[in-house]
Amino acid sequence: MDEHEVYAELAMDLRNDSPIKVPYTPQEGITFGLFKGNIETVKEAVAKVDEHWLPYFNENSEVFCGFDGDKIVSFCNVGNWGVHDGVSVGGPGCVGTIPEYRERGIGLEMVRLATELLKERGVEVSWIHFTHIKEWYMKLGYETVLVWNKYGIIEEKQ
Repeated sequence: MDEHEVYAELAMDLRNDSPIKVPYTPQEGITFGLFKGNIETVKEAVAKVDEHWLPYFNENSEVFCGFDGDKIVSFCNVGNWGVHDGVSVGGPGCVGTIPEYRERGIGLEMVRLATELLKERGVEVSWIHFTHIKEWYMKLGYETVLVWNKYGIIEEKQ
């Protein structure tokens, strides 16, 4: 990790909140939903975004996607990470949109819908881990819990 890299942890209390509906213009052919099929198809899209994420996508992964027809154009793992201090925690992880589909709102809409799915499943707190684009998630209503770098916590929400 480079000493200039800064990352954030964010959370949304789904007991009280829902993700904010960010303006999104539906695009012809773009749909959203859980991936069903061979995980290698997902891995092809993941490799276009970040090859380091490939180990996090396997046959046991539940992946929520944005599709253009049958083509995966955005993706995220959706996970329920269990109960911690009496609270059910989960969240979208390894969120990506393949380069030629970026800047259209597809990824943000996908994360909003994935967060709604987690809420419907009873996840009480949705957590975003290890991101350098906190402002992007904040558009949906996620709040920064702490900011950190290779030396430790830089700031923490009190």
